[in-house]
Amino acid sequence: MSTLSERILGAPSGDYVDRKVDRAYAHDGTGVLALEAWKCMGADRLSDKTEFSILFDHIVPANNGTTANLQHELREFARSSFMHFADIGCGICHQLMSEGVVQPGEIVIGADSHSVTLGALGAFATGVGATDMAAIWLTGETWFRVPESVGIHLSGQFSGAAEAKDLALTYVGKLGTDGATYQALEFIGDGMRHLSMDERLVLSNLSVEAGAKAGLCYADEITVRYLKERGHAAKPQIPEPCTYVQELDLDLSDIIPLVAVPHRVDTVRPVQDLAGLPIDQVFIGTCTNGRYSDLARFARIVKGKKVNVRTIVIPASAEILERTIRTGVLADIIEAGCTIGTPGCGPCIGYHMGVLGEGEVCISTANRNFKNRMGVGGEIYLSSVATAAASALEGEIAVPEAA
Repeated sequence: MSTLSERILGAPSGDYVDRKVDRAYAHDGTGVLALEAWKCMGADRLSDKTEFSILFDHIVPANNGTTANLQHELREFARSSFMHFADIGCGICHQLMSEGVVQPGEIVIGADSHSVTLGALGAFATGVGATDMAAIWLTGETWFRVPESVGIHLSGQFSGAAEAKDLALTYVGKLGTDGATYQALEFIGDGMRHLSMDERLVLSNLSVEAGAKAGLCYADEITVRYLKERGHAAKPQIPEPCTYVQELDLDLSDIIPLVAVPHRVDTVRPVQDLAGLPIDQVFIGTCTNGRYSDLARFARIVKGKKVNVRTIVIPASAEILERTIRTGVLADIIEAGCTIGTPGCGPCIGYHMGVLGEGEVCISTANRNFKNRMGVGGEIYLSSVATAAASALEGEIAVPEAA
């Protein structure tokens, strides 16, 4: 009997395998590097695979002339090939791939560490470097050492103000940033039936922050329904008895609002312990918490009020932006005094659209709070949407009210 990773990769953990890749994608940052590597490898052919994508999201709009020139070359390359291409404003690569593209059981490779996000759909999804991506462009395949797996057993359901981001910070805090190095996290148990697809994407997204190679959820009725709404017929993946190298039991009813303090994702503390800490900026968005349900929850909290600190809200995709407009969510956010950015990664990696000044403090719904990530000398506190919304209204870290 096998773990989900073993089933998808077709070999027991520890084995080395060569496998065809079902989908591969790069963004405007790693795509530039992959293109240079591809040229060095010969630049005379592309694999006959057609499910390759280049998705612009990291530094769009371009922040300077050098970036614009590099993007122009990559844009021309993408348009002249058979690759799928998404330009400025379409959204974050991982989100776009989750919007009815990736299917359960697929092998999905992204030239970005947070490609693990797509494991929420029952795929084996992981990140690689630009050189590996260039080799995939050439051959359509890559190699793996099949990872051992960690079983994260979930029970119960959320209560109070807790949400999926708090659950993710909980397991990262317990495992540590290297506690699952080159292992695959499997999220299992009765608690999964209470988690929407958006919430599962959050769980898988942060798996790499524990050092994991992948973070997988078994496709079930929720997955099947989500994909059916997007025009795809999928089958559930039934868990089999298997062996995990370590296991973690978490009751969702015990999860409380948390904050990851600078400069580590695994250094988590209850929000109440930090309440009153002044902040300079709030950032809502990224591949972790920029989905419609996140923006809708933020809007419900700030509706009819005014934020007390600069607050940047960036939808994860154009589809999400359109829905926020259609439902009135965007109007509520703007009326609360927030600034809306172009769908994409925004200031998450510190290149534009909200870079911090030295000594400034930001509470962010992103996935990393590394030193200098959003600006040299800035400090990043990671939180859930509810905590970030409450903090935006107060101008300091604040405990969110129960939903």
